[in-house]
Amino acid sequence: MDFAPRPPRMAETLFPRVLLVDDDPDLVRLIQHVLKAQGYGPARQVGTGREALESLDDIDIVLLDQQLPDTSGLDVLEAIRTRPAAPAVVLVTGHGNESLVASALRRGADDYLAKDSALTELLPQILERVRRTRELKKALAAAEEELVRAERLAAVGEMTVTLHHEINNPLMAAFADVELLLADPGAPPETLRQGLEDIRQALRRIRDIVQRIGKLREVRSKEYLRGVRMVDLERMEREVSVVQRGTALLHVPDEDLSRIISLLLRAAGFRVERCQSVGELQQSATRLGVTVVVIAGGASSPGAHPLGGFIDPGNRDYLLVALVSGEDAAAVSAGADHVVQLPFDPGTFTAEIVRQLTPASPADIPFPAT
Repeated sequence: MDFAPRPPRMAETLFPRVLLVDDDPDLVRLIQHVLKAQGYGPARQVGTGREALESLDDIDIVLLDQQLPDTSGLDVLEAIRTRPAAPAVVLVTGHGNESLVASALRRGADDYLAKDSALTELLPQILERVRRTRELKKALAAAEEELVRAERLAAVGEMTVTLHHEINNPLMAAFADVELLLADPGAPPETLRQGLEDIRQALRRIRDIVQRIGKLREVRSKEYLRGVRMVDLERMEREVSVVQRGTALLHVPDEDLSRIISLLLRAAGFRVERCQSVGELQQSATRLGVTVVVIAGGASSPGAHPLGGFIDPGNRDYLLVALVSGEDAAAVSAGADHVVQLPFDPGTFTAEIVRQLTPASPADIPFPAT
């Protein structure tokens, strides 16, 4: 029996941990053989849906048979999807169950595998695809968490500078007045009254600042010192945000990927609009003010359009960015100005886009030949 070529030997921990849910001993033996040939450790194997739900600890991928003695694979799939940090699920079906496959994918299955002659060839490919997708989602979740953390730290830093600047001055003035009054308790009544009035004014100013901070609904910042920013308490009214780099249109079906790209682009100064279809993206891209169009390409799938169906109009002012998981030549040929390989590095994603949008300095522009 021929199997797909075995990949280079890797540390065992780099391979996903597999749970095989099937009660057919012949199929179990075949799948275990394929996994071993690909360098995986032996899959944990159970024969019922109940056992499957009890065996999910530390599992990365579940190979789930649709026909089980006590329930259906779809029911087990729905139960798995309710678990926190649920593993990926590949539904194993009989040949010709297209409607069942469609239903499984709608319910959250990551992929499917038919019980036919191509099983031994397709199983390694499907496992690798699912593994890469899970790793990408983990990387995106980590990047999103880091972005939120960085934004929170920046906000805390700006508020600290604000409090120091706005409150420190009246606080120090009040302290000075108190020290003067304590140092000269026999001062004339007018001097005492003026000192107390100054203290009251300083305390009122501090009170007003605290109240204004408590009423903030939108945080705007301004430069305090070179390289240091503070919250601008003078601009309390809600304003339309000034877009620094124009509008970025985004059509990426994967929700996690779309969310993290939106965060990255907003942090870089773009106003982000997510388009639900390629047609909506094509129409929206004709508007003034659009500077970037980001689309998930399909070059890695046989017969798929390299720009996911988006047609480059040619005469345009925006940067066309394609996200691809395979070769980038097709996306470039279809008109992409910038190709990003998935999974990408969140730290450089927007930097490369901004660099290509930034006009060259006069020193970088060659003089025409005379």
